[in-house]
Amino acid sequence: MNRYLLFNKPYDVLTQFSPEPGSTAKTLKDFVRVPGVYPAGRLDRDSEGLLLLTNDGWLQHQLTDPRFAHEKTYWAQVEGIPQQEALETLASGVTLRDFRTRPARVRLLATEPPLPPRVPPIRYRAEIPTAWTELIISEGKNRQVRRMTAAVGHPTLRLVRTAIGPLPLGDLAPGEYRELDTGEVRRLIDFMRRAIQPQARPARRTNHA
Repeated sequence: MNRYLLFNKPYDVLTQFSPEPGSTAKTLKDFVRVPGVYPAGRLDRDSEGLLLLTNDGWLQHQLTDPRFAHEKTYWAQVEGIPQQEALETLASGVTLRDFRTRPARVRLLATEPPLPPRVPPIRYRAEIPTAWTELIISEGKNRQVRRMTAAVGHPTLRLVRTAIGPLPLGDLAPGEYRELDTGEVRRLIDFMRRAIQPQARPARRTNHA
């Protein structure tokens, strides 16, 4: 039977079940008690928020293969107050050292989002204000959001993934997980099928995988 779990990964937890040699960081094994499921995607050790864990091989492949674009939503607390030019650059695409990001949806949040405090808290500097931004991206390169905000002059201090496609983080507390209900599974699979159609059609015409 396929299993689908949503997990709110806390800060300083590795997105894997096996510990790193010599590391004291916690892993998914310290929180998730369901056997046979694996993360469909990753979050960095210093990032927080939504992870999907499943034993559904098809869905895991679709969510981790970079050919199949699907939206993920992040809240990023950044140094300084981004001006319109910075937000437009993030939205239109940022040229990084090794690639250019796809267009994204970006907005400055008017108020601090209702998140539980991070443990440990970020390092505040009294002379530098901070702001919260929402970024919805359709790719997942290594440390992409952090690199994007740094490229426009606003390093990320705290990063929380709040949605994967149609699935929101909701009221899951850090370290908690829950099973998706039947309707949520159906919406997720339908969402992924729609997301892969533009990539799948050329592949069939040219007989390449």
